[in-house]
Amino acid sequence: MTSAQAAGNYHASPATSVVLDPQSSTSSRRSTESVRTLPPVQYRRERTTQDRSRSMSSAMHPTHIPSGRGQPPVPPLPNGRNSPRTSTGNQVAPRRSPIVYPALLSRVAEAFRYRVQLSDQVKDGLTYKDAFDGREAVDKIAYIIKTTDRNLALLLGRALDAQKFFHAVTYDHRLRDNANDLYQFRTVVASPFNSGELEEEEGTVKTSATPLLDEGSESASVAVLTAQSSPTPSGESDSGFGDLIDGSTRTPSPSQFTQTDTRRANANVATDDAPLPTGVFTLLTDCYSPTCSRDRLCYSIACPRRLEQQARLNMKPQPGLKKQISKESLGELVTTEPGTLWIHSVPQEIVNSVSEKEKKRQEAINEVIYTERDFVRDMEYLRDIWIKPLKESDILPVERRTDFLEQVFWNIHDIIAVNTRLRDALNKRQKSYAVVEQIGDILSDAIPHFSPFVSYGAHQLYGKYEFEKEKSSNPAFSAFVEETERRPESRKLELNGYLTKPTTRLARYPLLLEAVLKHTPDDNPDKVALPKAVAMVREFLKAVNSESGKTENRFNLLQLDQALVFKQGERVDLRLREEGREMIYKGTLNKRGGGQGDSGDLMVFLFDHALLMVKPKTKVEQYKVYRRPIPLELLLISAPDEYAGKPSNKQRQLLKNLPAQPPPRDPKGGFSITMVHLGRKFYQITLWASTYVSQRKWVEAITKQQEMMKQRSTVFDTISISEGFFIGANRVNCAAPFYEGRKVVYGTDDGIYLSDFRERNRDPVKVLGLREVLQIDVLEDYQLLVVLSERHVITFPLDALDHMDPLAGLKRAKRIASHITFFKTGICLGKTLVCVVKASPLSSTIKTLEPIDQNVRGRNKPTFRKLLQGGNDTLRVFKEFYIPLQSSSIHFLKTKLCVGCPNGFEIVDLETLDTQGLLDPADESLDFVRRRESTLKPMAIYRIENEFLLCYDEFAFYVNKTGWRSRKEFMVYWEGSPTGFALHYPYVLAFEPTFVEIRHVETGSMAQIIQGNNLRLLFADTPPSTTNGASHTGSHNPYQQPQYGYNPYAAPPPPYGRPSLGSIQGHNGPPYAPQPNPYHRPSSILRDEILLASDDRVMRVDLVQQQSHLGYQ
Repeated sequence: MTSAQAAGNYHASPATSVVLDPQSSTSSRRSTESVRTLPPVQYRRERTTQDRSRSMSSAMHPTHIPSGRGQPPVPPLPNGRNSPRTSTGNQVAPRRSPIVYPALLSRVAEAFRYRVQLSDQVKDGLTYKDAFDGREAVDKIAYIIKTTDRNLALLLGRALDAQKFFHAVTYDHRLRDNANDLYQFRTVVASPFNSGELEEEEGTVKTSATPLLDEGSESASVAVLTAQSSPTPSGESDSGFGDLIDGSTRTPSPSQFTQTDTRRANANVATDDAPLPTGVFTLLTDCYSPTCSRDRLCYSIACPRRLEQQARLNMKPQPGLKKQISKESLGELVTTEPGTLWIHSVPQEIVNSVSEKEKKRQEAINEVIYTERDFVRDMEYLRDIWIKPLKESDILPVERRTDFLEQVFWNIHDIIAVNTRLRDALNKRQKSYAVVEQIGDILSDAIPHFSPFVSYGAHQLYGKYEFEKEKSSNPAFSAFVEETERRPESRKLELNGYLTKPTTRLARYPLLLEAVLKHTPDDNPDKVALPKAVAMVREFLKAVNSESGKTENRFNLLQLDQALVFKQGERVDLRLREEGREMIYKGTLNKRGGGQGDSGDLMVFLFDHALLMVKPKTKVEQYKVYRRPIPLELLLISAPDEYAGKPSNKQRQLLKNLPAQPPPRDPKGGFSITMVHLGRKFYQITLWASTYVSQRKWVEAITKQQEMMKQRSTVFDTISISEGFFIGANRVNCAAPFYEGRKVVYGTDDGIYLSDFRERNRDPVKVLGLREVLQIDVLEDYQLLVVLSERHVITFPLDALDHMDPLAGLKRAKRIASHITFFKTGICLGKTLVCVVKASPLSSTIKTLEPIDQNVRGRNKPTFRKLLQGGNDTLRVFKEFYIPLQSSSIHFLKTKLCVGCPNGFEIVDLETLDTQGLLDPADESLDFVRRRESTLKPMAIYRIENEFLLCYDEFAFYVNKTGWRSRKEFMVYWEGSPTGFALHYPYVLAFEPTFVEIRHVETGSMAQIIQGNNLRLLFADTPPSTTNGASHTGSHNPYQQPQYGYNPYAAPPPPYGRPSLGSIQGHNGPPYAPQPNPYHRPSSILRDEILLASDDRVMRVDLVQQQSHLGYQ
């Protein structure tokens, strides 16, 4: 008895009432898994029903893999084979037990879902996401139940298909053992958007589309939807089903957000209420008789073991119960109608008058024409049987009726109009000529009008969702659907099958036209016209794939955004609803250790702008945000790679921000990934991947996206000017460039060093032997070096800097002041001033000095030697005043000084020495500052034409000349805790130890993040306040960095919202080392260099477009 013959005996069971697919039953291909169970070639013979019985129903103790976290590992694949019987005897080889009990459909379905490999599959030019082919499905089922009989596996698969566990992508046929047929799972999804008012669920906080933060919650409605999953790759699962016997992995797409099924698949939570098929597949059950055994013939003629028992007892097989085999199989119902062949539609003499090749060509043309008629008929069916009754009846609420019909059926009427014209033209041509000469001209005229197919394909996912949602919530509509789908006009095809026809029809045109072209002679006009028509259709198919992919990505992000639940006070707007947002990668990583309930699997999503970690909630379709989302610019990742070489120099620099001790290898196994959120919201977390490949995929996906973000947002770059020199006790504290940036002096604890960039590849040289140099600046127009060393302010002439004898220059030093906390140089009242500050916890004495003008402006004249020999001072007192507060910074305005104090900014008139607070107490909108004056640190102030930008260590905002807040919509919250600031219009740079935060001054939005280690601002000059405005930006004014991607913290909570128009320029950092010393010279050349240090490196920060124009490059 052959396998095909034996298949007929299966239908003795009422559990199987479908026939086998003719294509599948003749398939000779076997999967890798199935081949493992076959005997060697020398023992190969025809399969019998006895073989099938022995391999399946006689299994006494099948292994069941329960769902949930407690899943035991899948048993390893046994070595050897499961030969049912040798060719020389009756001894039965050892049998392999099925992975799950094969008769229970729910268990087979669960194992199948976790094992089938989902991927992007292409059929007829259309891309289907998260699909699998029929041959692979049969392979997996055969492997799960441990059988080599593909017909049996196909029958079991159709039992799952019958309960809509999965479906053909075209909805028009059942499971087939064919690699060309594609299938997708049916899933339950949460509402991705609000089509109506939903009741709020108490105790939750959800995200919204408003800037930054918003509160509220919604209980998402649930609908059954065949949702194509996100096109992003998946990480590997740590669950029991993640490590497959056959070595393959499948992590279900997290874009299929379900209350049960996909929550289980994505996050390994309980699946008791998952929508799995139910029932018993009786062919694979044990006998119900308690006395039945393998070695004794059972009394029941319906016993599943009967054939095996007869074989063991060497009895002649006897027929069992007979049952008529059902001839009904979806997909075989719609067959070629009688008379649709061309040879049946024309007189016989015409058929006999043409060649065989022409007959084939006419049959291909006829197929184009009659399938076009069928397609138009199907579209008219939607119009007449679905749209019209729903429009005229009260099945749908009147307030939602029009919108529902538009969402579900979209532009069906446009497609009907286009294809009706095409159908009529083809019919007219066929009726006019018995032998159709050409159709290319008709198609060339019609195809350019196929744009409605693109619009329909892009919107199709939303239409299916609305349909399933209404069906699950409206009993009247559900009854209408069931009744309509049973009507003869529906041809037993559900509505989803008709809703997919426009896209599948578009995909069939190239196949149909290429069949015509294959039999078209070279001298026929179609030989030229048809390839052009096919090319046009393929362009439309590309557009459909592109637009539907974008729509699907947005749909999946809306689903996730709807399901996110934040802890109180930690809500963040991830902006998942923005156009262009993309999910790059997702998967399951394991969190270990911590307190009770802190361990377990986390679902991790990598977007194009941020990383999100969530824990699915077990009872509701929600995702609880586990930790604050990390912007990729602020994410530092470390994953030990035991198989790679040493990390690069850049990697070693960044990894210094991680703990000194790497996380120990967990005894449970796995591969660690340590993630650090840099900045004010700092935290560190170590997650574990189940495999090395999974760990590498995560690292590669994150680093690749970070690199892409860096490339598209690079405004500034760092150029190393010294590396490996300033180490240990020789740590650089400050620096100042001069001679148009060609020279730089450095202040260290060991002395002052000088670099001349005209002498390439030369280390800095020591020129002055001072100790504890905390500040340094150069008054180039006066050829004067100002130094703060051991709390003394000292000046030196520039020509005293001698690298041959660092101690010689000390003889030409002039001590200006002692017990000084910090000093600051700048322009005020049109004078170059040096302010020295002696600060104590309760008061500050500030002395303003100006260089003594000896009418010497030349840079090379030895003027200071004569000056010092005469005993004259280099600086003289201009003004001196006292403030009963501890001063932390000095800022130069046009005619006044601004002093940073614990209670804010104090304005000092240098002419009258009057002092007053900058902020007006009458302005209630500034209460958020006054309430926190004791904890805030004022750091910088810039005059922007008639306004002032105030920078604190936490935020920045504008005030006007009277101290009232202006530009109330402008508010910047710093990501880090800045220790220094610099300005390079139109950008403000905030320096903190682990990164440089660069924001655009017009909007306050984030433009770039530069990561580093132990970053310290050494120098940043500031143009005078009178030039702080858009009209003085010079070549740096164009805003070259577009607003891109995720900027979750650029906008504050209400009432501030998004930033408004405005320009800011000017900055100086904190007064303590390293302290920037901005200085404006009367000359036209400004010092626009920005210098910073990172460990043993000194770097220059440059605008990218300017680097090639610098003289010392």
